[in-house]
Amino acid sequence: MISTASTQVFHRHLQRTPPVAVSGKGIYLTDAQGRRYIDASGGAAVSCLGHAHPDVLAAMHAQIDKLAYAHTSFFTTEVAETLARKLIETAPSGMSHVYFVSGGSEAMEATLKMARQYFVEMGQPQRQHFIARRQSYHGNTLGALAIGGNQWRREPFAPILIPVTHLSPCYPYREQQSTETPEQYGQRLAHELEQAILEQGADQVIAFIAETVGGATAGVLVPVPGYFKAVREVCDRYGVLLILDEVMCGMGRTGSLHACEQEGVVPDLLAVAKGLGGGYQPIGAVLAQAKIVETMRQGSGFFQHGHTYLGHAVACAAALAVQQVFERDQLIPQVRTRGQFLQHLMRETWRDHPHVGDIRGRGLFWGIELVQDRATKSPFDPVRKLHIGVKREAMARGLMVYPMGGTVDGRMGDHVLLAPPFISSEAELEMVIERLRSAIDAAIAAA
Repeated sequence: MISTASTQVFHRHLQRTPPVAVSGKGIYLTDAQGRRYIDASGGAAVSCLGHAHPDVLAAMHAQIDKLAYAHTSFFTTEVAETLARKLIETAPSGMSHVYFVSGGSEAMEATLKMARQYFVEMGQPQRQHFIARRQSYHGNTLGALAIGGNQWRREPFAPILIPVTHLSPCYPYREQQSTETPEQYGQRLAHELEQAILEQGADQVIAFIAETVGGATAGVLVPVPGYFKAVREVCDRYGVLLILDEVMCGMGRTGSLHACEQEGVVPDLLAVAKGLGGGYQPIGAVLAQAKIVETMRQGSGFFQHGHTYLGHAVACAAALAVQQVFERDQLIPQVRTRGQFLQHLMRETWRDHPHVGDIRGRGLFWGIELVQDRATKSPFDPVRKLHIGVKREAMARGLMVYPMGGTVDGRMGDHVLLAPPFISSEAELEMVIERLRSAIDAAIAAA
């Protein structure tokens, strides 16, 4: 075990050092003490194929033997071109090109610059404002942090963030009125967007940015029917781009390759990452509509942005292998069936639990919101740090989940996020829920 005194790694937490992971196989990770953990959150919804998948490892080895790296200011590579073709073949309508980066934050940062440059080259440089949502998460670079609505992450850096308008999240458990149907609630939120655009000036707004299914900050917020169609209509009415962040919820996680397929909408820019490469290499991507690419091509002729590791050959090889396994093994349909099983299991387990307020999700992407009082939906006192207790108790039981605090408003509320690998069996999902049930009860008792 490495102590905080001996480590020279700048860890996330400087008062404690995590266990040392030494191996992974399937849905399990093993530490240096020989303890095995079920990876029921895929890290942070990353490890969609689990660990040490032989086809992905073989593809990476083969690519390393041919070419590990070539800078994209000099070369493209066969594997990057093949992966891009694969992604465009399965992309939402009108997408024509893929911009490869090293992760989700970089992908979202790139969407902001793409959107801004598009309007500059369109002759509308006055458009300079973004609209996003509270209780969202879009990454930790300064631009991505600015559009995000995670108050805890934003607070220390607020003075150096660009100004962004933040609107209500689509959070029916807490914010849909008792007199509203889900469709009426969605229309109300779309009207809020329209009013925000008009307040800024219809010709001043670049884009509206949203996670198709909310991720870590509020614990898997599933949009109500018709919400995104109404949002798309508002954006089109005022020439505002729609940027969808599917870094966590995309690439099969919710039961379709792209989560927006289930909403019946097509964004102008779509960011993906985690499930793209399954954690085997750092990779993310932006899928761009042809109109954006063509405007740049016919204007300046280039995108004024870039990173050293764009289109990294080994990362592209890993991502291509992951996507090929999805298709060959019919894993996305399996996500839907396993997701139905998991949903049933969760609802049966916590149907009468006094401290489980809401269970929400799609596919193999689920959130559990914990409450002090189920009738009033009142959250636990944040001083108790219940989410930290849940993580600790789960790890003690050989289970990795993704708990978070500040679910309700950035300060109040606790939730647990589940994002198990697509290869998980029903028996393994049963073990996940049994261990999590015990961990939640122990954490509540100790808090």
